[in-house]
Amino acid sequence: MAKLVLLITSKIEKGLQVAVAWEEAGAPGVTLIDTHGLHSLRQKSKSLELPFIVSLASVLRQTEESNQTLLSVVPDELVDTLIEAASTILGNLNSPGSGIAFVLPVDRIEGLGPIRPKKPKA
Repeated sequence: MAKLVLLITSKIEKGLQVAVAWEEAGAPGVTLIDTHGLHSLRQKSKSLELPFIVSLASVLRQTEESNQTLLSVVPDELVDTLIEAASTILGNLNSPGSGIAFVLPVDRIEGLGPIRPKKPKA
């Protein structure tokens, strides 16, 4: 069965490095998305002392600071390799500020064909 591996990290400068490591480890594809956590937006809006809803919209438009979210659908046997690669680059994921990774089962896939690991580059 395939798995969806998701990683969210505030270390945005290292997101691309993790994505490349995942691809080199054999992930058939990796998607990177810039995301914003509600907690950090609330903290930033408090520092601006604006009404919550107005400040969130304003902060979203003005902020360059964000999180990097990576997604990849991979075969079961590749999951541990991807988590280890992320930990090597970001540090221990159980340490505050490194990131959060989780894995979900994928029951059905359309548009990708069979999910098989790519052969890692030698």
